[in-house]
Amino acid sequence: MKKIAVITGASSGMGKEFAETLNQYGTFDEVWAIARRKENLEALEKTVPFPVRPISLDLSAPESFDAYAALLAEETPEVALLINASGFGKFQAFMDIPLDTQLNMVDLNCKAVMALCHLTVPYMKEGGRILNIASVAAYQPIPYINIYGATKSFVLHFSRALNRELKPRGIRVMAICPFWTKTEFFDRAVNKEDRLIKNYVVMYDPKDIVRKAWKDAKKNKDVSMYGFVAKAQTLMVKLLPHKLIMNVWLAQQGLNK
Repeated sequence: MKKIAVITGASSGMGKEFAETLNQYGTFDEVWAIARRKENLEALEKTVPFPVRPISLDLSAPESFDAYAALLAEETPEVALLINASGFGKFQAFMDIPLDTQLNMVDLNCKAVMALCHLTVPYMKEGGRILNIASVAAYQPIPYINIYGATKSFVLHFSRALNRELKPRGIRVMAICPFWTKTEFFDRAVNKEDRLIKNYVVMYDPKDIVRKAWKDAKKNKDVSMYGFVAKAQTLMVKLLPHKLIMNVWLAQQGLNK
């Protein structure tokens, strides 16, 4: 039986960084790298420390779950690690974002994470790990990053609760909550015409986020967060009224109209 790691969103950003540093966590017979861009997945064969199986799927489409389930049933591997790193955001006013884009965001950021977990857990043994990428945005309501933040709140709470449910089976789940991070995420998130979000305070390197996540996963933590600014902001939004937090955010971005 093959011992494998499954990584979604593996073609770029933190998903790619996780794939290329897998040997910091353990050893695997094969890595199932899932994303839409097949050529990017095939390029991983040169940089990932274990054999890569490129799997081109659009996880915002329900039929992708059937394809993934069929592959698991055919191969019957031991999935020792699942990393849900696929997702996207849009930094715009709610009413300015087309409805189909917002629904697609919910499909990829929420439904795909839930579906991959549900389909994969039956193939995991004691010691298995699931890492889901949430965000510091999960801790507060954020005008103009509204739907993205809400989807990441789902990922955070879903992951922490699932961790408790699967703990008796020896399977642990951890939510990773990055602050602003230098990835291709911004190529799609930022509307270059109006650039509503201008002040990013600090921008972290994905290598640091991933390095911290590997360490926290080995410690069986249910949340991983890197950086003083990220931790300080998360503490403040827990202590202060969210109305005040939103006022500060809007003033910071010059959006307090």
